[in-house]
Amino acid sequence: MKGTIGLVSFGLFFLCACTGSRPADLGAQNGRLRPCPDRPNCVSSQSEEPKHAICPLSYQGTRTDASQRLLKLLGSMPRVQVVTATPDYIHAEFSSLIFRFVDDVEFVFEDADKNIQIRSASRLGYSDFGVNRKRVETIREAFEKVK
Repeated sequence: MKGTIGLVSFGLFFLCACTGSRPADLGAQNGRLRPCPDRPNCVSSQSEEPKHAICPLSYQGTRTDASQRLLKLLGSMPRVQVVTATPDYIHAEFSSLIFRFVDDVEFVFEDADKNIQIRSASRLGYSDFGVNRKRVETIREAFEKVK
């Protein structure tokens, strides 16, 4: 019985520890998202490093319409919590199904180019096995379909 309680306690601690703390430096500074760390668990449309680079999303129409479309899309995805939504910035947290690892996904709207710059990064660990890149491409594909 004592061993079972210890194992359950460890399991709960492990699951809670997987979320990590929300980074204090999220958000855009002068229209730029923070750079990806030197780990393969981050992609950014503003990165010039091939291992982190990914294309931004693009939109037609107004920023308001694009933002509403994106928020609707994020709301339809599993295990997503929109943390911040302003007229030019969205921050969402994605949690993995089993271990509840949290990834931060940020969007910055650029009216001039009708682009949405995006950054998706794991809070913990070294590798994400391509999860962040795949997530952005899934969002891109769904965003292009949502009208």
